[in-house]
Amino acid sequence: MRVIAALSTVAFLVGCNVALADPVGRYDCEGTNPGKDTGYKCTVVVERTGDTYSVRWKVGNDSFAGTGIGNKDFIAVSYTSGNQTGLALYAPDGNNWQGVWTYAGGRQMGTERWVRR
Repeated sequence: MRVIAALSTVAFLVGCNVALADPVGRYDCEGTNPGKDTGYKCTVVVERTGDTYSVRWKVGNDSFAGTGIGNKDFIAVSYTSGNQTGLALYAPDGNNWQGVWTYAGGRQMGTERWVRR
């Protein structure tokens, strides 16, 4: 009986961690540009699209659209906006996400933090 109770508790806790790590949601975002001291604020929307994720950023008047893959430990996103393309990689930070990104062909990385709304 104790084994069943212990396994149930572990299953519950693992389920809670997965729920917290799920990137689906709406976020306020702050980031830094690669190789620059300038920062920015944005909003991010992440939706599940089958086995992948749709990720949309709104940075001022610019919009970026991406496709992400991942699990409870990370999400990697390829994105485009006009003729710009790039790659971003995020890890969970509690109920939020933080990561790094670069433009295609870039040699430096920017940072980004998503704070769940």
